[in-house]
Amino acid sequence: MLSKDQVKHIAKLANLKLTSAEINKFQKQLSEVLEYVEQLNKLDTKKVEPTSQVTGLENVFREDEPKPSLSQEEVLSGAKNTEKGMFKVKAIFE
Repeated sequence: MLSKDQVKHIAKLANLKLTSAEINKFQKQLSEVLEYVEQLNKLDTKKVEPTSQVTGLENVFREDEPKPSLSQEEVLSGAKNTEKGMFKVKAIFE
């Protein structure tokens, strides 16, 4: 079982502030997770082919082909402020 200090260390790494009750709760829960992972590590998976998903679905994307679009003048026609052919906005960094 994980110690309370180990749980505190994990919380610190995750930038979490835990109460005493939460530390006790997570001590038990994290220990159970690690025990389960240990059980999984004992399984013989040498004959199991790696897979990223099991549904057979594939991403379907169209080819990225250039098509006619708006001219720069048309795009900027609705802008409140422009400068040298670009949108002019307030600075976001100081």
